[in-house]
Amino acid sequence: MALQLWEALKEAIVAYTGLSPATFFTVLALVFAVYHLISGMFGGSDHHPRNAWELEEQMQSLPTPVQLGEITEEELKVYDGSDPSKPLLMAIKGQIYDVSQSRMFYGPGGPYALFAGKDASRALAKMSFEEKELTGDISGLGPFELDALQDWEYKFMSKYVKVGSIKKPVTEAESTGEPSESVPRDATTDKHTEEKNGPSGEAVKSEEPLSSVDADKE
Repeated sequence: MALQLWEALKEAIVAYTGLSPATFFTVLALVFAVYHLISGMFGGSDHHPRNAWELEEQMQSLPTPVQLGEITEEELKVYDGSDPSKPLLMAIKGQIYDVSQSRMFYGPGGPYALFAGKDASRALAKMSFEEKELTGDISGLGPFELDALQDWEYKFMSKYVKVGSIKKPVTEAESTGEPSESVPRDATTDKHTEEKNGPSGEAVKSEEPLSSVDADKE
């Protein structure tokens, strides 16, 4: 049935146009191409200003980036784009940037959505999308990976607003404010020496000549 229709169509093309089917379809394609070219030249001017206006309106609707100061990595996770009322943030080398203007890339459903709300330094350096690489730890990276990370950092610095930094974890000694660990260590050493030599042993006797020499010098 289809073959019969095709044969009838070819006969009609030859009868009414005097052209072969191949020539007829070639001319038809050229006509459509010229039509789209002309319509693009004259009709495109109506669309570009509208698109530019829509883009400008979208940029103006973005809230002004809010400076957060120092926050923890756990606090950064809430800015992963899951809450539209919050800015979209991402960190590189401990520095946090507002990437809300690129929500189509870093927001939910975007190609880099898994980087949002995290310090993804290691993943960016290695161009990896593995969960284990989504960390700010860049130890052990090679020179090429560090160069790649540097390029990413320059890009973020030039395009996005820095809004804060990641707070470094505080050790137990720093949190208690007791840096003088050497004092108990010295006391333990003295106690060990006293137990080894006795309360009136050689260690005590050896201090007498030193004190005598100091006295003579004075």
